[in-house]
Amino acid sequence: MRCVTQVEEAPGNSSTYPGPAPARRTRRGPRVAAMTAYAVVLALWSQLLGVPNDTVQVFLWLWLATIAWNVQEPRRHHLQFLRDWWPPVLGLVIYFYSRGVTDELGLPVHITMPIRVDEWLGGGTTPTEHLQAAWCGDPCLRDSAPRWYDVALTTVYASHFVTGLTLAAVLWMRSRPEWVRWMRRYLAINFGALVVYILYPMAPPWMASGDGYMGEVTRITSRGWADLGLGRFDLVLQGVGNPVAAMPSLHAGIAFLVAGYGIVRLRSPWRWVLVAYPLAMSLALVYFAEHYVIDVVAGALLAALVLAGCTWWERRQDRGPALRAGQ
Repeated sequence: MRCVTQVEEAPGNSSTYPGPAPARRTRRGPRVAAMTAYAVVLALWSQLLGVPNDTVQVFLWLWLATIAWNVQEPRRHHLQFLRDWWPPVLGLVIYFYSRGVTDELGLPVHITMPIRVDEWLGGGTTPTEHLQAAWCGDPCLRDSAPRWYDVALTTVYASHFVTGLTLAAVLWMRSRPEWVRWMRRYLAINFGALVVYILYPMAPPWMASGDGYMGEVTRITSRGWADLGLGRFDLVLQGVGNPVAAMPSLHAGIAFLVAGYGIVRLRSPWRWVLVAYPLAMSLALVYFAEHYVIDVVAGALLAALVLAGCTWWERRQDRGPALRAGQ
């Protein structure tokens, strides 16, 4: 898989990527005021319409965040965000629409293979059944009162919709070359998963259980936030989903991608704490009956493949000018 993004960077050394100079003009007072106003508006939006989890919504809220953070920068600085971001955001919208139609291609939906693998891993019973029997309650109901770990794990699950692009926004403000590298990996893992979804549609645990292929489990993903009254409002991608896009788990894959990228790029010994994020995400996915353990493993392997493949491609690109210069 060739790891390229639609955002162009200069040949060879990516540090020459063109872009506006880093922001230096915003004073602390105006920044605090702008960010406070931003936080209030975002909180009201989340309460009334739901936490932003649509790609276009997240993109627009991140743009507003960069404007608030650098509120005293000239307009051309803020418009640069749109010029840089529209190609990858368009690519992600195309991914989501493509993902939504892959279950209409007529390919057979795989059901029993992941059940047998997870039963082997769980000693005859799938880990999802073990976890729900121990933690969910008897009976396990979506509308039961959430426990503290339901709230924590639902929060981890929901972070998937914002973590990758939020990291991209931070990198965009700090280092354009790093932003390009991250967006390359982020797009690659999304489209890599899309290829597998097309070739291998697979029913998740909650669907397989409902059809009688395994023991009774319940999809309780949203139970942790039930008392908060947080709905869902999709600005562009309303109704675009695919219930059989389960192998690999992109929730797990992106969590492993974030952790792996941070561990490689950071130098602090605390960087290893990032491992907790994919582990917590994996636990949430299996407990909530969203994915099997084998889906999580496949997501981790896809993340490793993307990290290794993109690193190899970037080093190969950087060696090209040096080799030509030495001739």
